[in-house]
Amino acid sequence: MKPNPIVGQGTPLHRWQDSPLMADLPTISVEQLVPEGQRAVIIAPHPDDEVLGCGGLLQGLAALDRPIQLISVTDGSASHPGSTHWSVERLSVVRPQESAQALHRLGVPLHSLKWLRAGFTDSQVAAREEQLSAFIQRHLKPTDVVFTTWREDGHCDHEAVGRASAKAAQAVGATLYELPVWTWHWASPENSLVPWHRARKIPLTCEAVARKRHAIHAFASQLEGDPHIGLPPVLAPYVVERLLQPFEVVFV
Repeated sequence: MKPNPIVGQGTPLHRWQDSPLMADLPTISVEQLVPEGQRAVIIAPHPDDEVLGCGGLLQGLAALDRPIQLISVTDGSASHPGSTHWSVERLSVVRPQESAQALHRLGVPLHSLKWLRAGFTDSQVAAREEQLSAFIQRHLKPTDVVFTTWREDGHCDHEAVGRASAKAAQAVGATLYELPVWTWHWASPENSLVPWHRARKIPLTCEAVARKRHAIHAFASQLEGDPHIGLPPVLAPYVVERLLQPFEVVFV
């Protein structure tokens, strides 16, 4: 098992903001990513990854009235290990509710959103990767455009979901784009492990970033730790700020 790179406070935001490489990344629009007549399929390891990784993209898809299929692979109930305040049972109920509220804040029409909860166990997706790939494949069409977490994102579930999604998309003939989420924490603009040559920027307006921020603040469970057991929040302020740059990145 490879070491967990998601430790400490991670790469300071200014390293990303000051990077010439980031400034020079080619841009791509939502219309280019999901042409008219095609469906976007967002595959999120946990209920929040769809907002953290592509909250701006989701706003753009909603504005274009593109059909959206969201697949939440787990219920995110392993985010606070050992906590009685944020127990597994409580999180399994609360986290999907937070996700729905966040999507509402982004302007995603929940009445027309197709939303599948796959029911895989949080933090143990890799153990059932083949089953997940088969599950995803059953719900894909060749004309779909799939967005999911990058296969090397640094979180075991993110990587397993990325691999399973890639296999399913390839089997069906769907288009696949990968999203960095925890990559912003452990990587740097100079890191050669990140496929920057495949990276494209989706520019976000100030309003889109503000709506994404508002949506992220729906994830109360992730913004809180459990001080009784010394557990810090998953989404500490420095994590959130890195995810609120005026662009989102997809690997094409």
